[in-house]
Amino acid sequence: MAKKKSKKYLEAAKQVEAGKSYTAAEAIELVKKIDFAGFDATMEVAFKLNLDTKQADQQLRGAVVLPNGTGKDQKVVVFAKGPKAKEAEEAGADFVGDDDLVKKIQDGWLDFDVAIATPDMMAQVGRLGRVLGPKGLMPNPKTGTVTMDVKKAVEESKAGKVTYRTDRDGNVHVPFGKVSFDAKALEENFQTIYDIILKLRPASVKGTYVQHLSVVSTFGPSVTIDTATM
Repeated sequence: MAKKKSKKYLEAAKQVEAGKSYTAAEAIELVKKIDFAGFDATMEVAFKLNLDTKQADQQLRGAVVLPNGTGKDQKVVVFAKGPKAKEAEEAGADFVGDDDLVKKIQDGWLDFDVAIATPDMMAQVGRLGRVLGPKGLMPNPKTGTVTMDVKKAVEESKAGKVTYRTDRDGNVHVPFGKVSFDAKALEENFQTIYDIILKLRPASVKGTYVQHLSVVSTFGPSVTIDTATM
């Protein structure tokens, strides 16, 4: 049974013209205007891509640093030892450890947004797969979170790096800022994500790649973007 929409949602939805596709700038301005959350809501872009994710080359996964950040203070943990642990601490990691950090998480602690690990720590970190995997927190080379350059990884995470990944239906959802952001900053962040997704188009894809594109705030209605204007 579908969840009943709130009165505020329905009022916001009335301001989105049915069947209309907007330019990215128009869509972002409209989402900002109709947002009704009682807090600084997150803006998100949603792609419906023409991908067969059963094919390995059509599974997109990675990370990108947004030029204007995400508006969120990211809590970063790093699994590392010795000099690399010190490097992580100096870069601003919120918590650094090795076996002690693994145990802390096994005991139920998950108060962080990003997990980074040096390659030599992955044997221990692998034991946390069932905990971190479903939450999207498992370190992965494709997102730059399994690396020897922990300084860069920590600094990028703090600066506003976001990850993206196709779900089984070829959808990609990526946050790109807060409603309080200046519209121009949101447009620049949005364009950065759009450009990277387009760049990653698999050579084996035939026909229209981006089948649907929209932006939305945390509780608000989505606004469709006309991809012909991109």
